[in-house]
Parts: sequence; C-alpha cells; structure tokens
Amino acid sequence: MARPRRAGARREALAAYAFIAPNYLLLLIFVLIPLVGAFLVSLQRTDGFGDGTFTGLDNYARLASDPLFWRSLGNTLLFTAIVTPLSMAFGLFAAVMLNSALPARPVLRSLLILPMAVSGVATALIGVLIFDQNSGALNKIAQLFGLPSIDWQSQAGPAFASIVIATVWWRTGFNMLIYLAGLQGLGPDLYEAARLDGAGAWQRFRNVTLPLLGPTTFFLVILNVIYSFQVFDIVFVLTGGGPGGATSVLVTYAYETGFVTRDQGYAAAIGMVLFVFALLFAAGQWRASRTRDLVE
Repeated sequence: MARPRRAGARREALAAYAFIAPNYLLLLIFVLIPLVGAFLVSLQRTDGFGDGTFTGLDNYARLASDPLFWRSLGNTLLFTAIVTPLSMAFGLFAAVMLNSALPARPVLRSLLILPMAVSGVATALIGVLIFDQNSGALNKIAQLFGLPSIDWQSQAGPAFASIVIATVWWRTGFNMLIYLAGLQGLGPDLYEAARLDGAGAWQRFRNVTLPLLGPTTFFLVILNVIYSFQVFDIVFVLTGGGPGGATSVLVTYAYETGFVTRDQGYAAAIGMVLFVFALLFAAGQWRASRTRDLVE
C-alpha cells in the first residue's frame, strides 16, 4: 500500500509544479532576467550609443557625491512617509464607514473606487486641471472669493503638496477596498463580547478592529511603500520633477539620467539602489511581523 500512496503523492507534486511553472517562467523572463541585466548595465559607463565600457562600481561611487541623487532620495522618503499613512488612514476610515449602516453605501463605494479605474497618467492630468497655477480650478475658485492664487508649479512647497494630494486621492480607494474586505471577514463574536463588557465604539475599534486588521495593514504597508518608492507617472506629468528638482524622486531622476542625458549605466545604478531599498524594507517588515506573531 505504501508504493501506490507514494506514486499518488508524486503525481500530485508533479501536477502542482506544472500549474505553478508558468508563473515561475513569467517571473524569470520579466523580473529576474531584466534585474540581472540592469545590474550588469549599472557596472558600465554608457552614452546611449554602442556598447558600454565596464567600470566596476564607479557608478555607485558617483552616487555618494551626487547632490541631485541625495535630494531625489530625500524627496522619495518624504513622499513615502506622507502618502503611505495618509492614504491608509483615509482608506481605513472610509472602510469603517462603508462597513456600517451608512446611507447610499453603494454610491459612496463606487465614488471611492472610481480613481482605481484610471491610470496614474490620467490621475495626473486631472491634477493638472485642478492645480495648474494659470488655469487650474483651485486658483479660479480662490479668485472668485478674493483669495490669493497659489503658485502650484513655481514654488517648491505647493508643488510637492500637489503630488501628495493627487496620490492620496488615487490610493485611498484601493486601501479602502482591501480594508473593507478585511472588515467583512471579521466575526461579530468579539464585538459582542466587547459590547457586553461595556466597551464603547472607540474602545472596540482600538482594541478589537485594529489588532484583527493587523495582517491587512501589514499587506497594505508593503504595497504602499513599494509604490511610493516607484512613483513616476504622477510626478512626471504633474510637476516634471520641478521646480528646481523640488519634486524630483528617484525614478524621475533615473529617467532623466537614462533617457535625457543617456547615461544608462548611472541610471541603472540608481534603479538598483531603489530596488535594494524596497527589498530591505519588505524584508524588515516581514521579519517584524513574524517576530510579533511569534511573541503573541
């Protein structure tokens, strides 16, 4: 009896490998091979024409003394630190509201999810219609009430604020959808027990809802931080990295370096640094979550 059982287990394992093989093949072709290629390019000095010249780690050494790189890195970290908690907080608030007996829930849910149906470029173009300092809707409204106009593209602070606002608006719907799925998967037993113990609405939210949404929050933190590290379309269309590099992030700087100045090797080095940052953050979050789960 052991032999047929072993043969059946082998057939099941082969069937499982056959099902996941296409995924691994796509991962190899579209992720791992380009990643290795980008690393090899980062070890070369290129001008966009002909083969590059192998220079070892020179491109990475250049990063250490490049003020534009450090400014773009700082902007990326600041953008991530603002957009991630804001979009997640708004998404959680909207999910809690839509999970309750709120009037017109389907309509409100559709309005919040609507930004997910458009691309980042389309979102940025909507942002241009709103934030353009010459013909944007916000400045037009300000003029109607006799308020001063804001130089959304000419001043560093307003320009950075415009990409943050546009991105938070775009990401809130996605975070709301994931949080709403997490909330609808929670059973009512713990809430009923907390209510019987005299816990109010805020205490139930703080001591029951938030801990139970821990895995969902962990998942969203990873996705939002990685997206914020890789933000490009909204910044490129809305501000172009200006004024004076005030909104330049790592991806827009890599784009300008690789496709404007045609230094693909240096651009690839910037991309590899970005990849390492995202990888280290994901690994750190996973380790912290695993340690917390073991302690609990």
